Amino acid sequence: MKRIGFLLKVKPDMIEEYKKHHEAVWPEMLAALNRHGWHNYSLFMREDGTLFGYFETPDSFQAALDGMDGEAINAKWQEFMAPYFESPNGGHADKMMVELEEVFHLD
Repeated sequence: MKRIGFLLKVKPDMIEEYKKHHEAVWPEMLAALNRHGWHNYSLFMREDGTLFGYFETPDSFQAALDGMDGEAINAKWQEFMAPYFESPNGGHADKMMVELEEVFHLD
């Protein structure tokens, strides 16, 4: 499994609402993530809205993103969540994710 880490930024005035939506992620979205290799997926947030995402996938970050790109439910979720993120062009979070370099791991 490849371990993936990424950062995003939630608008400070929308943090609580963002968290509420993640207490009840749509079942169809969860199923799509599972189908495309998003395992052990977690999101962590600082008080300022900086979001660290982590998941494990059998192939690559790009393969996991590409798989979700073909899912209609992902397009719907990304459109729904777009207003929550700081983005220079109002883009969707899945298009702003940049993989972080893993520099240390301890099993």
